[in-house]
Amino acid sequence: MSIRGLTFVGVRTERFADVCALYRDVLGMAMIRDEPQAAWFVTPTGDEVHVYGPDDHDHDFFLQGPVVGLQVDDFAATRAAMVAAGIRFIGEPQTSGGAIWNHYYGPDGNVYEIMQRPGGA
Repeated sequence: MSIRGLTFVGVRTERFADVCALYRDVLGMAMIRDEPQAAWFVTPTGDEVHVYGPDDHDHDFFLQGPVVGLQVDDFAATRAAMVAAGIRFIGEPQTSGGAIWNHYYGPDGNVYEIMQRPGGA
């Protein structure tokens, strides 16, 4: 089991429109999701930045800081090792488009995520 890189950075913010404008208008990131309280941006290398407004209740567990997603080779083995080490996950693993992920609380109390993308890439 190993970490391959970062999959995404997510943030929940009261200044949703301002943060979206920064990524879209100033930094020129491509928007791949545009909803009243959720916007997703992608870099040319496929890394994503997710921005959630205060009324996006699916991400109420996001705290003050950004949430970083770590890409892993083997989701099941990584999650099992983390559970054995006492890491507390938030809900059950989620899947979409062949990817599987799960948010968790790090030892520092911050929220993070592990994700395996299709093909392990």
